[in-house]
Amino acid sequence: MKFTVEETNLMCIYGTDSRQGLIAELEEMQPHLQEDEVELVDLTRSTLAKLHTMSNEEFEEVKSELVADFE
Repeated sequence: MKFTVEETNLMCIYGTDSRQGLIAELEEMQPHLQEDEVELVDLTRSTLAKLHTMSNEEFEEVKSELVADFE
């Protein structure tokens, strides 16, 4: 399962400790989005859909890609 650059960036913002924790963070922020934030709503939904369908082991494999690189 491949995440887009935008999905990866969103996951970096909300944390990468565990798949369940990330899902919880994204689901918690979702109701706070405004009606005009259509792209962010869609991005959050697509990211959550992928996270829900993957296993914890699969998440651990992609977790290393979720580390922000500030160099």
